[in-house]
Amino acid sequence: MKNHEIDYKLFGDDMQFVEIELDPEETVIAEAGSLMMMNEEIQMETIFGDGSSTQNGLMDKLLGAGKRVLTGESLFMTTFTNKGTGKKHVSFASPYPGKIIPIDLNTINGKLICQKDAFLAAAKGVSVGIEFQRKIGAGFFGGEGFIMQKLAGDGMAFIHAGGTIHQKDLQAGETLKVDTGCLVAMTGGVDYDIEFVRGVKTALFGGEGLFFATLKGPGTVWVQSLPFSRLASRVFAAAPQHGGSKDEGSIVGGLFNILGGDRK
Repeated sequence: MKNHEIDYKLFGDDMQFVEIELDPEETVIAEAGSLMMMNEEIQMETIFGDGSSTQNGLMDKLLGAGKRVLTGESLFMTTFTNKGTGKKHVSFASPYPGKIIPIDLNTINGKLICQKDAFLAAAKGVSVGIEFQRKIGAGFFGGEGFIMQKLAGDGMAFIHAGGTIHQKDLQAGETLKVDTGCLVAMTGGVDYDIEFVRGVKTALFGGEGLFFATLKGPGTVWVQSLPFSRLASRVFAAAPQHGGSKDEGSIVGGLFNILGGDRK
């Protein structure tokens, strides 16, 4: 095993957080901003690269950091190491309502492909890189379908998703079509592509966008019922518009006034 072996517990239902137990000198990596709380003797450190323990030279670290930038993430990651003498705990929280999915990469042949903003934390040694879609056209027109994150290694990884999470096990040759925003993650053996939704009425009036992901087994797929982009669009649509009334009886308008918004 190259990765640190960590224990964990999940807390909560709709707004979950994961508590990770670290033995002395054990380390977990995470995205900046995901920390919830930690014991005093846990040391934080910013590292350059993708978190993999195989990055020894400067060029390896530059390549790892460059891959993360392509997915819209930071050049740096944060490590949390237990520098005490006993077991210590560090907790990470979901950024929006949904579930945290713990995945042992050793049980899925060491590779998980996920949405670019799904990664939460992982045992030190797990590489957080990118997965390129083989068909370039899908990348130019399919949004999330082209560049996705790739988690590689043999340790524990934690990803988060919005709403209700459904795990679908695909048999060899079985095909599943998913809205691109609802696709959370899949194992490395799943063949995927981004396809155009045919039919003018569907494209113009269906409200589901022009593209969906076609997934072909064998492998496991995780699907979310509430993508953050969908949640954000509903909140934005309900928010008071510039120059309009800020009351309008809406919850968002009420919050605006409570937080000090100007009345007209």
